[in-house]
Amino acid sequence: MVETPSAPTPASSLRDVAALAGVSVGTVSNVLNHPTKVSAQTAERVFAAIQQLGFVRNEAARQLRQGHSRSVGLIVLDIRNPFFTDVAQGVEDEVTARSRSVLLANCAEDAARESAYLDLFEEQRVDGLLISPVGDVLERLDRLRARGMAVILVDRLASTESYSSVSVDDVRGGRIATEHLLSLGRRRITFVGASTDIEQVRDRLAGAKAAVAEVPDATLEHREIAGMNVAPALAEGERIVALPPGERPDAVFAANDLIAMGMLQAFTLGGLRVPDDVALIGYDDIDYAASAAIPLSSIRQPSREMGRRAAELLLTEIEAGSRNAEHQHIVFEPELVARASTLG
Repeated sequence: MVETPSAPTPASSLRDVAALAGVSVGTVSNVLNHPTKVSAQTAERVFAAIQQLGFVRNEAARQLRQGHSRSVGLIVLDIRNPFFTDVAQGVEDEVTARSRSVLLANCAEDAARESAYLDLFEEQRVDGLLISPVGDVLERLDRLRARGMAVILVDRLASTESYSSVSVDDVRGGRIATEHLLSLGRRRITFVGASTDIEQVRDRLAGAKAAVAEVPDATLEHREIAGMNVAPALAEGERIVALPPGERPDAVFAANDLIAMGMLQAFTLGGLRVPDDVALIGYDDIDYAASAAIPLSSIRQPSREMGRRAAELLLTEIEAGSRNAEHQHIVFEPELVARASTLG
């Protein structure tokens, strides 16, 4: 005989607990939120009723009534990039140590998704927001801050003193990457990245241009691709492979390591030798860079520490009140990590 599954038990309410314990709803609330106001005997009856009913408090509803939560929102540019996964880990390390939670949102380089997540986090009454913006969202963030939400920019240097930010000097990073290629005798350099509407891409390209401008016989080409990940980079790499040898770059600076990996795959499959035919350097120094078939040279960012410091600033602003907080700009220095994709 097959037993019919029993119907799910409806969730118990504060009123159910109060009725079973023989106390008021206010007394149950005090047991949960202000236990020193209730006698030990009464609290024992309430906890017995909670256990018998399997009552679970609705924390979200309680926080909504209070007008805030114990959560912070984190909006990242693209979670497919392990750099942002590491940033998120750093944020989580700091936030959970302070008995709060992190709500992670991936805007996937899409301004419309970014806007939708900003709406959601505002509705959820998160206490603070960490964001690596797709574009110019300062006007929207100003409105959130006016309503009391603390906001920190991550992987983006704030252009105003009204915000705290944690970033890396990407102009310096772009210069370091390009100077490394130039020091190896490379002169036909191609920069591959997404739209310069993304500030990180724009700054890294600016650094590359500054380095090339100092070497009279060097040239820099910018190839724009549809995203900061492997697939569009692979397609662009195949186009580079198809160029006549005299028109091909002898070095590629990829705006991040995922792009560099797509390029590496295209070059290897297309018969180009890395670095003999074309040197290749990425940006971020994600874990996979060192373990690629040809280990990738890259510009290292302290991603996890960036997330931790950003969360630290956010929690300080939450505790001080966003309107009263002293704003800081933490800028980390990028570091060259040279491997076989440029050194051979």
